[in-house]
Amino acid sequence: MADEALFLLLHNEMVSGVYKSAEQGEVENGRCITKLENMGFRVGQGLIERFTKDTARFKDELDIMKFICKDFWTTVFKKQIDNLRTNHQGIYVLQDNKFRLLTQMSAGKQYLEHASKYLAFTCGLIRGGLSNLGIKSIVTAEVSSMPACKFQGQKG
Repeated sequence: MADEALFLLLHNEMVSGVYKSAEQGEVENGRCITKLENMGFRVGQGLIERFTKDTARFKDELDIMKFICKDFWTTVFKKQIDNLRTNHQGIYVLQDNKFRLLTQMSAGKQYLEHASKYLAFTCGLIRGGLSNLGIKSIVTAEVSSMPACKFQGQKG
């Protein structure tokens, strides 16, 4: 439980620090989001390397996505993804109905405009993990009502 609280605090400070140190133009041009996403990418690469060192090779993309939704997500966020969908053409949607990094914020639409900065690191985390498993992808996040969110991964 303590490690979860530390992760949440570290994540919040990371987001806050990136935005505080940025100049006005960087915030407007999305450089802060990119910086957070790149941090997540590197962390995702390292975590996947560590988590998969003793596992058998994956059969296909769907197997990899199931690993991300179950094992990877459980290790990082202490719960599995609530829903995984695919069109079987390289697009996967991962839905978390109570995403831990958003539960500290209001459950309404009050802080919806700020959600993207708290999701950028996780988009990078997923993209980095997939990259180390051989899938180049573009990962985006969508929030319609907090704390639920959807991450869409598309082969790229």
